[in-house]
Amino acid sequence: MATVDARPVLAAGDEPFAMIMAALDGLAGEEDLVVLAPFEPVPLEGLLSAQGFDYEAVELGGGDWQVTFRRPG
Repeated sequence: MATVDARPVLAAGDEPFAMIMAALDGLAGEEDLVVLAPFEPVPLEGLLSAQGFDYEAVELGGGDWQVTFRRPG
Protein backbone atom coordinates (compact mmCIF):
# COMPACT_ATOMS: atom_id res chain seq x y z
CA MET A 1 0.00 0.00 0.00
CA ALA A 2 1.18 3.49 -0.85
CA THR A 3 0.01 6.59 1.01
CA VAL A 4 -0.15 10.20 -0.13
CA ASP A 5 -0.85 12.75 2.58
CA ALA A 6 -2.24 15.68 0.62
CA ARG A 7 -2.99 17.72 3.73
CA PRO A 8 0.37 19.49 4.11
CA VAL A 9 0.58 20.06 0.36
CA LEU A 10 -2.84 21.70 0.29
CA ALA A 11 -2.07 23.68 3.46
CA ALA A 12 0.98 25.12 1.69
CA GLY A 13 -1.27 26.26 -1.19
CA ASP A 14 0.02 23.67 -3.63
CA GLU A 15 -1.81 21.10 -5.74
CA PRO A 16 -1.21 17.40 -4.89
CA PHE A 17 -2.63 15.97 -8.13
CA ALA A 18 0.73 15.23 -9.79
CA MET A 19 2.00 13.59 -6.59
CA ILE A 20 -1.13 11.39 -6.41
CA MET A 21 -0.88 10.37 -10.06
CA ALA A 22 2.83 9.55 -9.66
CA ALA A 23 1.97 7.35 -6.67
CA LEU A 24 -0.68 5.57 -8.76
CA ASP A 25 1.84 4.96 -11.53
CA GLY A 26 4.21 3.42 -8.98
CA LEU A 27 1.69 0.92 -7.60
CA ALA A 28 2.60 -2.72 -7.96
CA GLY A 29 -0.06 -5.20 -9.07
CA GLU A 30 -2.92 -5.19 -6.60
CA GLU A 31 -1.41 -2.56 -4.30
CA ASP A 32 -3.81 0.08 -2.92
CA LEU A 33 -3.30 3.83 -2.77
CA VAL A 34 -4.44 5.71 0.34
CA VAL A 35 -4.97 9.46 0.02
CA LEU A 36 -5.34 11.60 3.14
CA ALA A 37 -7.06 14.94 2.56
CA PRO A 38 -8.64 17.76 4.58
CA PHE A 39 -11.93 17.20 2.67
CA GLU A 40 -13.53 14.40 0.67
CA PRO A 41 -11.77 14.59 -2.73
CA VAL A 42 -14.92 14.02 -4.79
CA PRO A 43 -13.39 15.17 -8.12
CA LEU A 44 -10.45 12.76 -7.62
CA GLU A 45 -12.86 9.94 -6.75
CA GLY A 46 -14.78 10.59 -9.98
CA LEU A 47 -11.66 10.80 -12.11
CA LEU A 48 -10.13 7.59 -10.79
CA SER A 49 -13.47 5.78 -10.92
CA ALA A 50 -13.63 6.66 -14.62
CA GLN A 51 -10.16 5.09 -14.95
CA GLY A 52 -11.41 1.85 -13.41
CA PHE A 53 -10.48 2.26 -9.75
CA ASP A 54 -12.81 1.39 -6.89
CA TYR A 55 -12.60 3.55 -3.78
CA GLU A 56 -13.66 3.67 -0.17
CA ALA A 57 -13.94 7.05 1.55
CA VAL A 58 -13.89 7.32 5.35
CA GLU A 59 -14.27 10.53 7.33
CA LEU A 60 -11.58 10.56 10.02
CA GLY A 61 -12.97 13.48 11.97
CA GLY A 62 -11.94 17.10 12.14
CA GLY A 63 -12.69 17.41 8.43
CA ASP A 64 -9.99 14.90 7.42
CA TRP A 65 -10.72 12.05 5.02
CA GLN A 66 -8.98 8.82 4.07
CA VAL A 67 -9.75 7.48 0.62
CA THR A 68 -8.43 4.08 -0.44
CA PHE A 69 -8.23 3.49 -4.18
CA ARG A 70 -7.86 -0.02 -5.57
CA ARG A 71 -8.07 -1.72 -8.90
CA PRO A 72 -11.08 -4.01 -9.12
CA GLY A 73 -10.14 -7.62 -8.91
